Amino acid sequence: MAGTAKPIQKIGILGSGQMGGGIAQVAAQAGFTVLLADRDLATAESGKAKIAAQLKKLVEKGKMTDDVVKATLDAIRPVNGIAELKDAEMVIEAVTENPALKFQLFKQLDEACNPTAILATNTSSISITLIAAQTKRPGLVAGMHFMNPVPVMKLVEGIRAIQTTDDTFATVRAASEKMGKTFVAVKDIPGFAVNRILMPMINEAVQVVYEGIATVEDVDTSMKLGTNQPMGPLTLADFIGLDTCLAIMEVLYTGLSDSKYRPSPLLKQMVSAGWYGRKNKKGFYDYANPENPTPMRWNG
Repeated sequence: MAGTAKPIQKIGILGSGQMGGGIAQVAAQAGFTVLLADRDLATAESGKAKIAAQLKKLVEKGKMTDDVVKATLDAIRPVNGIAELKDAEMVIEAVTENPALKFQLFKQLDEACNPTAILATNTSSISITLIAAQTKRPGLVAGMHFMNPVPVMKLVEGIRAIQTTDDTFATVRAASEKMGKTFVAVKDIPGFAVNRILMPMINEAVQVVYEGIATVEDVDTSMKLGTNQPMGPLTLADFIGLDTCLAIMEVLYTGLSDSKYRPSPLLKQMVSAGWYGRKNKKGFYDYANPENPTPMRWNG
């Protein structure tokens, strides 16, 4: 059954970082009222300020008008934590890819939000069925996996838990499409569809460097020119965050019990060293000069 979409006007976003801020922006541009929450009000306000700075750059490039920027920012209201999401008709969680943290937050959302509100998660790999089971409203829980950067990328992976109702999934689809996204429905399997395909490719690219088969820049050049990808897999890994890549690979490896998903030792070493990519200026490239990143070198 297709289900009937529930009309949604007010959306809560939990997490005001890169993903949460991007979702807040596209939701506000689509005409939703957005409640932006984080650990405290100051963090949420900082998230809105980053959205404003990004929109200002679009105005300077002639890609957006001041009126659109004002309307977008007026639609986003930073709030002081989960308790202030109580009036949202749908909440989209967009925090770090940590199962224990997400389980805890969904228990809190379940207590704080209106009993009829849909609770969605932007997880890129964690079981929606397990997340839904943390709540007393499992039928109202679904996955909405936005791609990064959210304002640019057109796809949303919609994932339904075994508990998700048809009406909930129809509502998630309608909200995604109102935000201008193309919605694809996938099963609740570790990694879903995109990361089930993408992350093993990135992991194998890391392994090629680890084994000394090719350098960082030659791996990226080979994949760009040999397979017509817009950016190399190691550049993409730095953009996503190596900590996130490792977390997803570990979900795949544990959830599917298949050695082909074992994370590369080099990926694990880099995360242990605190080299996460662009977000802290060191990954497979050194971003001390972001306009001209330098490929990293290893002696062994």
